[in-house]
Amino acid sequence: MSMNGGSNVESEMPGTQENSQETVGTQKADVVPAHKEEFHANDLVQGPGGGRTIGILFAIVLVGAILYGLHVRSSHEKQLAHETNEAAIPTVNVVRPQLGSAAQDLVLPGNVQAFTETPIYSRTNGYLKKWYFDIGSRVRKGQLLAEIETPEIDQQLQQSQAELERIQANMELAGVTSNRWQSLLAKHAVSQQEADQARSNYIAAQAAVDASKANVRRLEQLQNYERIVAPFDGVITARNTDVGDLINAGSGSTNPRELFHLAATNSLRVYVAVPETYADVIRNGDTATLTQDSNPDVKIQGKITRNANAIDHTTRTLNVEVDVDNRDGKLLPGAYVFAHFHVPAGSNTVTIPSNTVLFRAEGLRVGVVRNDHVQLVPISIGHDYGSTVEVISGLTTEDEVILDPSDSLTSGMEVRANRAATKGRP
Repeated sequence: MSMNGGSNVESEMPGTQENSQETVGTQKADVVPAHKEEFHANDLVQGPGGGRTIGILFAIVLVGAILYGLHVRSSHEKQLAHETNEAAIPTVNVVRPQLGSAAQDLVLPGNVQAFTETPIYSRTNGYLKKWYFDIGSRVRKGQLLAEIETPEIDQQLQQSQAELERIQANMELAGVTSNRWQSLLAKHAVSQQEADQARSNYIAAQAAVDASKANVRRLEQLQNYERIVAPFDGVITARNTDVGDLINAGSGSTNPRELFHLAATNSLRVYVAVPETYADVIRNGDTATLTQDSNPDVKIQGKITRNANAIDHTTRTLNVEVDVDNRDGKLLPGAYVFAHFHVPAGSNTVTIPSNTVLFRAEGLRVGVVRNDHVQLVPISIGHDYGSTVEVISGLTTEDEVILDPSDSLTSGMEVRANRAATKGRP
């Protein structure tokens, strides 16, 4: 057994040696140059102390994430605060004042009155017998408008005329008696006293005749008042009586009734209240143009004839009269018209929209943007044109005036001016 075993070992050795040589040869053939090994995280994990290293890296990443989050949050807060501050600054629309007035015409309302007009009353008592003209009728001076029946006046006149005849007869008798007594006095048949008495009676009779004649003339005049006639050429604008009405004399009643109203309309007066600001530019002799809302295309020329030469202390206006030739009948008495006066514009006058004015207790103010802050500037208004107002002091064309200012607007408030929204506006 041992020998077999030995022989087996021996027999196997040569093969083993051969295999060893082949292996060596193969190893020699597979040898490559040495190189550095690459570093991998897995090597750290698998190496000694790898868990501690990964913990440090995780802490660094966590701290960086926290710092980044804080930075982002701080940025957002700053941005929000900036946006909040920006939103807290109000944005206002601004407009620059325009030099001069919107129009060089001063337009003011006026009242039209007839050049001459009068109510017509009766000067005697009676009943209306007849009227001849109604409203709208044109009459001439002296034309009969109505007749009044006055039976009492007629009877009084007849009585006075009869009384006058009686007194005249007594006067004639007194004259004859006086002459006779004078003849007798010349013959010394009567005394001087008796002759003087007769003469005095004659003189008294003459005075009684004169008084009676005056009373007759008075009653005749009252009788003439039975005829109501036109005092001038004009138009009947009112008739307040009719046939059969009881007529009371105008002077004998505390509240007499007007029978007719007559107006001369060939020439008209237009009274205009001119503000005190323009009182010094209104001159007598200047022309004025009149227009009406009912017919705005028709322009009527007038002339300033007179003014009150005094400012009304209540309205602070100057009363101006404009006379108009109205023979064509374009205007009616009592009409409401607009008078256009041409006035020169002031050198420092500017015009701003009316929705820029603030009404404060201390006076008129406008908000002006200067260096992105509000300043409330006091102004003086010359004339109100409706949509715009004329400012005679307080503003220049370089100012930026706030449109539609709020009541809470105060000086020093920070604002942002929006100039593009109002570009091109007056």
